[in-house]
Amino acid sequence: MGTEERIVLAMAELMRAQGYAATGVNQLTRAANAPMGSLYHHFKGGKREIAAAALRQTGAVYIQLLPLLLDPHEDLAAGIEAAFAAAAADMRDTGWANMCPVGTVAGEVADAEPRLREAAAEVMTHWVDEASAYLTGRGLSGADARDTAFALLSALEGAFVMARTLRSTEPLLAAGRAVAARVAALRAAREL
Repeated sequence: MGTEERIVLAMAELMRAQGYAATGVNQLTRAANAPMGSLYHHFKGGKREIAAAALRQTGAVYIQLLPLLLDPHEDLAAGIEAAFAAAAADMRDTGWANMCPVGTVAGEVADAEPRLREAAAEVMTHWVDEASAYLTGRGLSGADARDTAFALLSALEGAFVMARTLRSTEPLLAAGRAVAARVAALRAAREL
């Protein structure tokens, strides 16, 4: 793994764990095992540019989890509920570690760091587009797929915050049941 990739990966992990503001460049160089000069050699815009790259990279990877988690389930609603349950177990088993640096940073800097808000918005737009296409492929109409993509992603990101704050799997499990119920109702309506 090259220095640039190590820097971006370290930044993503640090932001996932503690957010953008709490991540310093000295801490980043230690985590990436890179000299300070390498940060500015690869990223002329410094910490902000590294953070934007980390958001884009992790966002691109995270959306790939959708088919990995849902494809094994013939019933889409059951798959969604199982995916939320898996996320709940992961959070609990990692000591309530934050699961998503994109959501963490977006909530933290939406008004203070316009470039990072724009990067997070690009990622989230991509997520909605990819999730909509996936859900259409799984049998939802285009409009229902887009609405469900927003509901699923919003429920997941919000449940991450609540689960971490409450130190409880209940928000993720409840959100999973709610989104799964919506999908089941949409599919039942199509079969009428």
